[in-house]
Amino acid sequence: MSFPLLTATAALPAIGAVATAAVPAARRNAAKALALLFSLATLALAIVVLVRFDPDGDRYQLTESHAWIKEFGVRYELGVDGIAVALIALTALLIPFIILAGWHDADPLETGNKRWRPTQGFFALILAVEAMVIISFEATDVFLFYIFFEAMLIPMYFLIGGFGDRAHEHGEEAASTQRSYAAVKFLLYNLVGGLIMLAAVIGLYVVAGNFSLTEIAQARANGTLDMATNTERWLFLGFFFAFAVKAPLWPLHTWLPNAMGEATTPVAVLITAVVDKVGTFAMLRFCLQLFPEASKWATPAILVLALISIIYGALLAVGQRDIKRLVAYASISHFGFIIMGIFAMTSQGQSGATLYMVNHGISTAALMLVAGFLISRRGSRLIADYGGVQKVAPVLAGTFLIGGLATLSLPGLAPFVSEFLVLVGTFARYPAIGIIATFGIVLAALYTLVLYQRTMTGPVKPEVSAMPDLRARELVVVAPLIVLLIFLGVYPKPVTDIVNPAVKQTLSDVHKKDPKPEVEAAK
Repeated sequence: MSFPLLTATAALPAIGAVATAAVPAARRNAAKALALLFSLATLALAIVVLVRFDPDGDRYQLTESHAWIKEFGVRYELGVDGIAVALIALTALLIPFIILAGWHDADPLETGNKRWRPTQGFFALILAVEAMVIISFEATDVFLFYIFFEAMLIPMYFLIGGFGDRAHEHGEEAASTQRSYAAVKFLLYNLVGGLIMLAAVIGLYVVAGNFSLTEIAQARANGTLDMATNTERWLFLGFFFAFAVKAPLWPLHTWLPNAMGEATTPVAVLITAVVDKVGTFAMLRFCLQLFPEASKWATPAILVLALISIIYGALLAVGQRDIKRLVAYASISHFGFIIMGIFAMTSQGQSGATLYMVNHGISTAALMLVAGFLISRRGSRLIADYGGVQKVAPVLAGTFLIGGLATLSLPGLAPFVSEFLVLVGTFARYPAIGIIATFGIVLAALYTLVLYQRTMTGPVKPEVSAMPDLRARELVVVAPLIVLLIFLGVYPKPVTDIVNPAVKQTLSDVHKKDPKPEVEAAK
């Protein structure tokens, strides 16, 4: 039996979570170091997966399959295509930076009531989330995917509610109340989506007789499994609803600004750069493969919702006075682009959407983490409390600017390529949608540049006059992300070479081809 590489990649952070949680409370620095070590080991395994994967090989590679619950046809089945490999690499890459950025975020609080926070628990929960996200990207059994799709809500709930942001304008008591509200809202929204998906998963089993993605997709392709039209549409809606909540897509997005605003900055990055990608990934892997006809039927409505997310999220970002909530609404806008690219049903759109998932993870992590370093120095999330930071902390201001420019998809930085592909792919089939979506780019420039202007330029406010620049640990977190943004902006080929074959196979699942140009190029 070959080495179970995919199982090991998901199991290693899970083992790390248990080991970190078991470290004695008095040795919290040892717990931090252990969590970082396990995250780096997971990154090493993810790199092995990346190297072992052959983009021109079989659709699902490094597969594992074992009987699990025979009576219900549930199997422990894993396999990765190019899209999954790219997102596993992104997840494994970001977790060490998230741990380093949150190095002191769970240290005991010195408050009047001496409230204690378990440092070990904070880092153990981050590793637990990593393990569940990775196995969600690997699972090719629908029931196995569902279990971890839902299970990741538990550690995320405690990370949001138990380890919230200390920078709150109304004090610790109000902060605790807001954290609890944000955590419960996050949990309820996602649980409702998960329960609806569970009904659809059961319905799929009744129709197909098993939970294997590959077997069901193959049966649908060769005509041995024929779903009634209404049945397929209802099952599609059950799956899509859960993924749209996780993504998040308007109007199911309202939990995200609360969760990102009240969580610590590293956890906010974990939410939007890692966990939310499971929703958009699952649309490609499950919605389009299992329900191709229903996907095409729902496409016009989904594109309208994605377009609303793009414009609505950007407009609300413009009006925010809280830095973290601004980034949250910007992410809603960006997820609108990703979903639009997926359901444009073109190779450029879906390739751009997949690349956007990777690039958005890197750019949002860079911007949000630098914003977190800024907030930790001043103790406030309000934009109005800053001014003139670039004069006292030029490196911090410079990295903040690069992260912001990446968010608005400046040419030469990674998100530009993916956003351009999404717009080209959408315009090829739905020109009106593509044209309107470009206004999201204009609004992105507005909220990003206004944010930078109000926080970094102008007279130096007395409260920031002694603000220190980025420290060595913070530079270790930010510098690699900035390098990646520039590298992938200039040379995205390493990622596109991995994801493009999987995109072509996904388009084939829904029996779609790229539309021919109306005007042929001159010979």
